[in-house]
Amino acid sequence: METNNLLDPNNLSVGQILEIPLQESQGSGSTFKIIPDSELVYGPMSITLDISSFIQNHNGFLATYQQDIDGVNFSCAQIITLISQNYSVNPRLLLALLEYRSGWLTNPQLGSNNTDYPLGFQDNWYIGLYRQLAWAADTLNHGYYLSKANGLGSVVLLDGNLINTADTINPGTASVQYMFSKLDNTDEWGKDISPEGFYALYTQLYGYPFDSSIEPLVPIDLVQPEMILPFEDGQVWAFTGGPHGGWDVGSAWAALDFAPPGEAQGCVPSSSWVTAVADGTILRAANGAVIQELDNDGFEQTGWVVLYMHIDTKDRVVNGTFLKVGERIGHPSCEGGESTGTHVHLARRFNGEWISADGSVPFNLSGWVSSGTGIEYDGLLSRNGQIVEAYNGNNTINQIQK
Repeated sequence: METNNLLDPNNLSVGQILEIPLQESQGSGSTFKIIPDSELVYGPMSITLDISSFIQNHNGFLATYQQDIDGVNFSCAQIITLISQNYSVNPRLLLALLEYRSGWLTNPQLGSNNTDYPLGFQDNWYIGLYRQLAWAADTLNHGYYLSKANGLGSVVLLDGNLINTADTINPGTASVQYMFSKLDNTDEWGKDISPEGFYALYTQLYGYPFDSSIEPLVPIDLVQPEMILPFEDGQVWAFTGGPHGGWDVGSAWAALDFAPPGEAQGCVPSSSWVTAVADGTILRAANGAVIQELDNDGFEQTGWVVLYMHIDTKDRVVNGTFLKVGERIGHPSCEGGESTGTHVHLARRFNGEWISADGSVPFNLSGWVSSGTGIEYDGLLSRNGQIVEAYNGNNTINQIQK
């Protein structure tokens, strides 16, 4: 077969310049504001929703729905709670999206129809309610934190049209617009983000969303409370991951990674201890994740919260324990999420919002202040002129101690 030399990648030469035409914008998107930021995150307003009662009172398909996840049967309320907590996305928003896309909240006659893709995101990896909601939560986070960083200048719809996002919308609205862009062609998108679209359903379920807005959700003068490095005195750990996603790839680059001493590579048991970075109560400890609240009001949706991820089941702290700074959380491992080596993943939230490790409120751990390079997992910790660089492994450049 004769090949067109201009299209055959095997005929490209080293250093050859390729000119790729820019996609032409089809104009600006809607300026209509759909939800406030406080309705997007798993923040203070989410405390007011009893998820189970809300589902049961609407008596739809969700009221009896159950799904097996890794051998454990979960009710819909348990799935919504788990996704909301992990991704820090408001359950009110997730339930409204589910109702808008499938009618599962109020329609009891759905039977087994559309149980594979209730949100309409057609991908074999995201089959079933749990993974559909995980996709939605991660996509919402992606749009939200991109918008907050002024990085969401446009969206590309399913029919290939590129629409510039309006400068005047808030990040919560931008997030919803971004998520619908992954599901809609241009005409559908225009309807879904209009006052007659998703907003109308949201208002029907919960009332006017801006009446319950919390502004600002994160104060502009926010200061991190005093924290220390998450391991015991006298030990030297490796700084293995600079700023990266707090949970999954869509959230803010809120996390840093630290690996215990030792030459062994991969997921190996460790006798070293992850320790509390500050005083606070343990609210959750399961599946590798430990959540510590620092304001001790009993809610992870308010104030400062710390996530310690990949904590081994063995010797792990239990729910309800109050820890003083430096007391033991558990052993680092690969448990929970995706990991190629034993370490602890450390991230912060305030009022439900992931706080970037390379933003205006960087991590300060025992005086070590974090910064990023614009490349995920790359980054630096600096203290008194000394700089430690993140490196995926045990190396002289990434050794750190209190």
